[in-house]
Amino acid sequence: MQVTDPKTIDLYYEALLARKQDFVGIFYVGVKTTSIFCIATCRARKPKKENVNFYTTVKEAVDHGFRPCKVCKPTQNAHESPEQVKTAIKLVEKSPKQKITDQQLRNEGISPEILRRWFKKHYGMTFQAYQRMYRMNVAFQELKKGKNVTHTAFDSGYESLSGFGYTFKRVIGKAPQNSAYHDLILISRLTTPLGPMFVCATNEGICLLEFVDRKMLETEFQELQKRLKSNIIAGENEHIRQLRKELTEYFEGKRKAFSVRLVTPGTDFQRKVWSSLQTIDYGETTTYQAQAKAMQQPGALRAVAAANGHNRISIIIPCHRVMGKDGRLIGYGGGIERKRWLLEHEHKHK
Repeated sequence: MQVTDPKTIDLYYEALLARKQDFVGIFYVGVKTTSIFCIATCRARKPKKENVNFYTTVKEAVDHGFRPCKVCKPTQNAHESPEQVKTAIKLVEKSPKQKITDQQLRNEGISPEILRRWFKKHYGMTFQAYQRMYRMNVAFQELKKGKNVTHTAFDSGYESLSGFGYTFKRVIGKAPQNSAYHDLILISRLTTPLGPMFVCATNEGICLLEFVDRKMLETEFQELQKRLKSNIIAGENEHIRQLRKELTEYFEGKRKAFSVRLVTPGTDFQRKVWSSLQTIDYGETTTYQAQAKAMQQPGALRAVAAANGHNRISIIIPCHRVMGKDGRLIGYGGGIERKRWLLEHEHKHK
């Protein structure tokens, strides 16, 4: 729908001026003087407030006669990875043991320079580094199944055992011959109506689901690797694929509870708090005070709130359903507007 509340319009306009990442997917701004619509992070010159309308979906902006901006590309960047990126990732998944060269990318109509910049921005690494991590993950899985190190090295495209061993240890954290009982944390990027998210999983289940612009994300990655005594590398497994399906159903309003397995390393108190969050029903809310009381920890209000803040698995462990004492929207790592969106979404489909 078109946003008409003056306070919300003021909030969204300030977010537009500041190019706030956590408002991506929250609103689409239609510029009446140009008939284009943009997302919050658009780099184009900012219009005057009286010349814009705000909408909550792409369809509404299009239905009101606006066309997508060529600068911020809202139909791509609010939800999906660019087509060139998706094609490149499919090439890696199709031939995980083969190094894809810049010339091969160009033959597929993919710009290596654009790809490199996108991966650097969204993964913090180059496309070649992403390929290398993916290739090492495949090698790791083969070694765990008992495949010979020499055969694995040459099948992975390496001409020497020393080169394979050096790269394997740098990426995985252990030498190939010592990795049989080692586990990895796999990381993948997915898109949602509220912007892109990172998902991490071990062989046991999902251990992280966060928006990519979460301020504490780097700290969470470090803490996760320390607690699980493992490295994070690019890849997917059955738990990540199940999560993609369930999360899509959630955003479509078809799923109210998740069944994907979770891994939640933390202190005993943190794990107790996170378990209490999972008892809050879909479409319902509680307060920090009520949560602490239900846990029989009424004097540990701040500790409960802090543990909520350290929840690494957004949406599935629903810390967005916890409010301030007076019903205010406070304390959400993904941003208050995302919290508002999630609560309104659940209320609508309750």
